[in-house]
Amino acid sequence: MNPTAIVPSPILLWRFKVFLFILWGLFCCKIGWDSVMRMSVDLRDLFLYEAFLYYNPLLLVTMMVWFWGINLWVFSQSNINHAKIFELDQNHLTHREIWKCATWMTIVVPTSMTAYLYLYSHGEVSLAASQPVLLYVAVVMILVFPFEIFYLSSRYFLLRTLWRIVFPLQAITFADFFVADILTSMSKVFSDLERSVCRMIHRQVATIAWFEADSVCGSHSVAIPVVLVLPYLFRLFQCLRQYKDTGEKTTLLNALKYSTAVPVIFLSALKYHVFPDRWTNFYRPLWLLSSVLNSSYSFYWDVKRDWDLSTFTRIFKFNRPHFFSHLLYGRKWVYIWVLGSNLILRCTWTYKLSAHLRHNYLTVFTITALEIFRRFQWIFFRVENEWNKMNSKTNIQITSSNLPTEEDKLLNSSNHSV
Repeated sequence: MNPTAIVPSPILLWRFKVFLFILWGLFCCKIGWDSVMRMSVDLRDLFLYEAFLYYNPLLLVTMMVWFWGINLWVFSQSNINHAKIFELDQNHLTHREIWKCATWMTIVVPTSMTAYLYLYSHGEVSLAASQPVLLYVAVVMILVFPFEIFYLSSRYFLLRTLWRIVFPLQAITFADFFVADILTSMSKVFSDLERSVCRMIHRQVATIAWFEADSVCGSHSVAIPVVLVLPYLFRLFQCLRQYKDTGEKTTLLNALKYSTAVPVIFLSALKYHVFPDRWTNFYRPLWLLSSVLNSSYSFYWDVKRDWDLSTFTRIFKFNRPHFFSHLLYGRKWVYIWVLGSNLILRCTWTYKLSAHLRHNYLTVFTITALEIFRRFQWIFFRVENEWNKMNSKTNIQITSSNLPTEEDKLLNSSNHSV
């Protein structure tokens, strides 16, 4: 008798992987906590601020990847063909592959952060300083690796889209401005990346040499507002390019929306470069006014332009019965939640854009994470709206092609006389 191979069931294997994933997370939390507790009270807060600066951008990107996987899962369960909307090839990543990438990111980034905390707390400063540097280098290498591994076609599509966003020299596709909109929600990520790379270049990692606010990599650096405003400028230039190609005046109104973020960012940064009385009496009221204008305009555009709330959304109507479809499809509370949370988070997002309010890094991290969650919600309605537009155009074209021409009417008429 031939012995049969014992293969564990997929569910059992999945549960075992989840158990190892949670166990590793608890292990990292324990090592990280013990490492932080070894430091003196005076050094602890400064060190955590620095460690958070290096790792919170990648943690937020990881969060966005998890959310994008959920978006794709919902699209796959409903009748929305996202591959057609984004003009993806047949090798595009599914939600399972996106979640696989997010899982590895969730393992690698906290592991590097734990190693950084452990090595620094045990006196291995040079080894600790190398941890975020190696992680950043590894991320860049994976993105630009030119061989057929790590989803080459998807990486190439992402890099090409980013290139088209930075240099809008061609017609703007849906994928171009869709990714650019997501980048505006991650402007804080790019700001922290700039400061992290700055400290790595100036060899200030695992030191407090950067603590002087007026230093080249300090919190008063001019580069901070410049990097914060770049995603909005990219999106603004895309709108101007669309107006050049299509002549639609709504694209100019959309460009105006992104321009309202510019005074919010730069008026806030002026606090560190003008006299306190001048800031309190003149620039601060202007900053508050520009913040209200930006939040109100952005909320209006989300509801009236980016989304179609004239009927109940069908994106949560799955092809097969499902708990989440029953919970979300056709429910009024979904609209109330989306509108209310979008309005509130549009207002709190101003906190992140303002450099003079960024001292509490945990508060800023939380607000940035909530903005990414708001964008995650926005994606459902924005993609569904685009899908409805595509179907409407297709139906109009089909109807137009089936209408008889004047020549066909004359030839088929039986009442004509010669």
